[in-house]
Amino acid sequence: MISFEPDCPVWYAYALDKNLPIGSGPVEATCKTLVSQRLKRSGMRWTNKGGQAILSFRSLIKSERFDKAWNLLKSNYTKLIELPKNVLAFSR
Repeated sequence: MISFEPDCPVWYAYALDKNLPIGSGPVEATCKTLVSQRLKRSGMRWTNKGGQAILSFRSLIKSERFDKAWNLLKSNYTKLIELPKNVLAFSR
């Protein structure tokens, strides 16, 4: 692996030669599609914890890594739901 300082002119030439992104455009576009389009819809309000959960799931889905990551995450996002005594459960 070749290592350059980020502001080094050699890095710029190397990045262009390898067709690597050299600006912030791809990062900004990802932020727009990943974050803004999901969290900034009309009337939506999020807590930090809820917004982070949505962004974690969305980034895993968009990167096609959700199935592999779910085994690591499911303990944080699943819990047993107990029905109140005055509610009847539907039978299947």
